[in-house]
Amino acid sequence: MVRLPLTPAEIERGQRLGAFLRRARGDRPMLDTALRAGVSPETLRKIESGRVATPAFPTIAAIADVLGLSLDAVWSEIKRSDGEAGLARSDRGAGERLAS
Repeated sequence: MVRLPLTPAEIERGQRLGAFLRRARGDRPMLDTALRAGVSPETLRKIESGRVATPAFPTIAAIADVLGLSLDAVWSEIKRSDGEAGLARSDRGAGERLAS
């Protein structure tokens, strides 16, 4: 299966996701958070840095669970445009690229 290149919007969304998860993790050690979520510390590091812009849905669900975040809160945060206070409109449909 050929994977299409990410759009600038998808890359930006991945960066927002990473920043949101990093803020939510706060002072918790990355290693502990990753292991409790069942992902490698390197995977969590890549997601938090925005290097993995479209992580798999189960990965995000597991991390969100460990951090005590609802998936609605995660989705709301990553759909925001820079500087926008409310929810942004979807350019591909709700959740379509989050779970790739």
